[in-house]
Amino acid sequence: MTLRDIALALELSVSTVSKALRDSYEISEDTKERVITYARANHYLPNRMAKSLKEGKSGSIGVVICSIDNSFVSRMLDGIDGACTQAGYDMIIMQSKESLVQEKSCLKQLEARGVEGILISPSAETVGFEHLLALREAGMPIVLFDRISERFESDQVGIDNYQAAFQATEHLIANKYRRIAMLNIGPDVHFASQRGAGYLDALKRNHLTYGEALVRLCLSSAGETLKDCVRAGIQSLFELAEPPDALFTATDQLSTLSLSVLHEMGRRIPADIALIGFSNTELADVLTPPLSTLHQPALEIGRLAAEKLISLITHKGIPEGYETVRLPARLDIRDSSGPRVRKQVIV
Repeated sequence: MTLRDIALALELSVSTVSKALRDSYEISEDTKERVITYARANHYLPNRMAKSLKEGKSGSIGVVICSIDNSFVSRMLDGIDGACTQAGYDMIIMQSKESLVQEKSCLKQLEARGVEGILISPSAETVGFEHLLALREAGMPIVLFDRISERFESDQVGIDNYQAAFQATEHLIANKYRRIAMLNIGPDVHFASQRGAGYLDALKRNHLTYGEALVRLCLSSAGETLKDCVRAGIQSLFELAEPPDALFTATDQLSTLSLSVLHEMGRRIPADIALIGFSNTELADVLTPPLSTLHQPALEIGRLAAEKLISLITHKGIPEGYETVRLPARLDIRDSSGPRVRKQVIV
């Protein structure tokens, strides 16, 4: 069904039908009702491609995420979808799989599809932002979400990574843990470095041991899964002359994988080692033991980021200044980081 088909059926001009469907003031209410009723009865849908070519607008935004296979990302996408639906935009979702090469490929494909703006959570390999800068200089509105960075000047929405990590580490210290280890990802990833800084500053403030010996970096590489890396990192921590009595994990995947690895190793939580980390899993309460977590406001991150991007799209021109929104993470205390019970030595 096309505009021409409707025009022929109702003995109207194509122009009149088009204006009627757009609710133009030039068309009488009776004619509008005739056209709309006929269009609905015959399942007429506007040709969005033709419309976008005519208006120079695609009505879509691109969203680049690292991976879609966890609840945290799914909730962010829910927030983005809600804002886009309300504003009349579609979203095209692509995954970088933590690869800078694939991230660049995603951006090229989105640009080729004519998206009006891009939301991006940079990959773990994204240290420089020259590719995003070039895209923005070509006129593409860009907003960073989740993984915000001071290395790229733009509107950004995420959490206060430093404060969240500081708060979690202080919780462990308050529960009498003194050798607190950390699993993190690459030091060049801005959000990871901020979480590492919060962890270290909490230890320094309380005059506790800190340093490279208690920090392990976990990034999957060729021939090795992330779980393999987590297993190797935790095993090496227990091989230290003074093993840690608590573990802080810096990402959702590191948190749940650490719990799994510790179970496989036969380590009791928190008797042998306490555990707390970033995670938005809805199963935290039913894990064994229930997992203490830093819960990020994923839905709000996605919604605010999308609203910022849509504002940039609809208000063309160079913005007067960029804003970074840092939302607080919620510390949910459960059994995995319970108060330390000192082991009694029987002589």
